[in-house]
Amino acid sequence: MMLKSIHHIQLAMPKGGEDAARAFYAGVLGLAEVEKPDNLKARGGCWFEAGELRVHFGVEPDFRPARKAHPAFLVDDVAAVAAAVEQAGYEVKADEPLDGFLRSYIHDPFGNRIELMQVLG
Repeated sequence: MMLKSIHHIQLAMPKGGEDAARAFYAGVLGLAEVEKPDNLKARGGCWFEAGELRVHFGVEPDFRPARKAHPAFLVDDVAAVAAAVEQAGYEVKADEPLDGFLRSYIHDPFGNRIELMQVLG
């Protein structure tokens, strides 16, 4: 058995956080919201996509943000994305380049850590 790829990532959010997720992931990061399947709608949460990138949000009753564990998104311009995130009022922290990548960390409205990576060269 061999793993082939990641179909989606799921991040947690508190109950009632859908509008905040939409404002950040659609409004700031530009991901399109997609409709959840009917059998999953009652659970709350929301889903976003951009091409093969899929980010699902699930409601966690005893929510705590992921401060260490995180997804890393490839972007064309780390500085531009970080500036848009910061301008929207969210936390941004630049980090040292790593093996051919520029990097920054951002935090979504729930405090989840997200890494942004730009290929150098």
